[in-house]
Amino acid sequence: MQTPLAVEAISLDKYIENNAGRLDILKSLSLQVPAGEKLAIIGSSGSGKSTLLSLLAGLDSPSNGKVLISGAEISHLDEDGRAAVRGRSMGFVFQSFQLLPALTALENVMLPLQLAGRKDAKDRSMTALERVGLGHRFSHYPRQMSGGEQQRVAIARAFAPQPAILFADEPTGNLDEQTGERIIELLFGLNAESGTTLILVTHDMNLARRCQRILRLHEGKLQVEVAA
Repeated sequence: MQTPLAVEAISLDKYIENNAGRLDILKSLSLQVPAGEKLAIIGSSGSGKSTLLSLLAGLDSPSNGKVLISGAEISHLDEDGRAAVRGRSMGFVFQSFQLLPALTALENVMLPLQLAGRKDAKDRSMTALERVGLGHRFSHYPRQMSGGEQQRVAIARAFAPQPAILFADEPTGNLDEQTGERIIELLFGLNAESGTTLILVTHDMNLARRCQRILRLHEGKLQVEVAA
């Protein structure tokens, strides 16, 4: 039996109109990601990687085309509708961590669970932080933690709701090589345990090769598939 698709993009265009004319970022791009797959998207700066990730995750809307999550189209939804889908089924890890500075590590991890109305938000968040080795950092603020520790908090936040799909945008981009390697091991270890679909954008081929499939973006198009 064929594995169901977690994410599908159909003829995506993304462009920006300005006084200088039209800037095409993505051009008639189609993509299928089976449930449970680990997919890396690579490409040079400006190739459209982060834009594609934003469209697939419903953080932005395409100029043309469709995005489907588990067979249901999300690209026609308004921001509230897309946010509801993200809250139900997606987790995110960003290069810049995206932690709220006024919240402790525990509160940062709890936030998406609380927004989703989860009564077990605190217990689940404590468990998630313990799994990433930060059980001793519950009450610390981002400014009191190293970059690697902040990224571990971000990973705990992403995995705590047990999302069906995890998006990662340059998750090791702001880390030194040694810390980045530890984050890679943690990310893939947790992903193996949870069985989520993982879609990541990276310039790091060591990270990309940990995935089952690597796709290269060039000038807004999926130009070539690279064997992992």
